[in-house]
Amino acid sequence: METVLTRRIPTPVSDFDAFAVGLAEQIEWLTTKAGKPALPVGISLPGWVDPATNEAFASNIPITGRDVGAALFKRFGRHFPLMNDCMAFAYSEAHGGAAAGAKVVIGLIIGTGMGAGIVIGGEIPPRFNGLALEIGHTGMPARVLVEQNLPLIPCGCGKSGCMERYVSGTGLADISKIKLGIAISNEELSRRAEAGDPAAGKVLDDWAELTAEALVTMQLVVDPDCIVLGGGLSNITGVAERVTQAFERRKLGTTRIPAVRTARFGDSSGARGVALFALNKAGERH
Repeated sequence: METVLTRRIPTPVSDFDAFAVGLAEQIEWLTTKAGKPALPVGISLPGWVDPATNEAFASNIPITGRDVGAALFKRFGRHFPLMNDCMAFAYSEAHGGAAAGAKVVIGLIIGTGMGAGIVIGGEIPPRFNGLALEIGHTGMPARVLVEQNLPLIPCGCGKSGCMERYVSGTGLADISKIKLGIAISNEELSRRAEAGDPAAGKVLDDWAELTAEALVTMQLVVDPDCIVLGGGLSNITGVAERVTQAFERRKLGTTRIPAVRTARFGDSSGARGVALFALNKAGERH
C-alpha cells in the first residue's frame, strides 16, 4: 500500500466537540476525495480506549471519558476502527515496513513522549484495558540511574522516574542539561556528536544505555524478534546501531537480542498502519 494524498490540520484541543468536528471533517475529506462514502477509514489516537466501556483516555487531546466511536457513529451512521497510535505504528511497520517478516514486533515511538505498540503474527493482540505497551510510564531501573548519577525526574503522570523522562526527546534534552550544564536542542546535540564532540557523544551514549534498559524490559516481558524505532529521536544518525550496541551490553545472560531498526515509513507510519488495519477489517467483513 502506498500513500497517495496527505492532509494535515492542527488538532482541535479546546474541547471534545471541537475535536470530534475536526476528526469528522478529515473523514469527509477522505471519502470525498475517494468518491466512496463507505471508504474504510481507521482512526489512530494517543492513549487508549477501554474495550469494556468504549471510553477513551488521553493526556494531550480532549477525549478522556468520552466515546469517540459513538460520536462518529452519530455523525456517519457507521463504525470506524479505533487504534492506539503506537499500535498503528507497529502494525504499519509489521506489514511491509522495517519489521516485515518478523513474528513479534514492537514499535517504539520516541518523540516528545514515549510509547510502544505490539503486533503478534501480523495481528493486534487482545488487551484487557485496551492499553498499548505503556513502557514510558514504567520505572527506569535504579541500576542505570545510579550508574549515571541521574536523579528521579518527576513525570506528568504523577510519578517519578518514568522511562519517558529519560528516553523521550524531552528526556534527552533534560539529560543534556544535567550532564553538559547547558540547555541545547537534541538536533544541536546530535550535530555536535557527529562533529566529534566527545561530551555530546557521551550524552548520546548514556541516552542509548537508558534506551537499552527500556528495550530489555520489553524483551523480558514480550520477547519480540524485532523492535522498530520511530518518532523524532529515530532520526539521530546511527541511532539503531548505537542502541543495539547498548542492548548487547545490558541484555540478560545469553539471550539473543531482537533486531533494532528505524521505521521505513517515517512520521506517517501510524496513519498508514491504521488505514491498512481498516482495509483489512473491511475485507474480513466481505
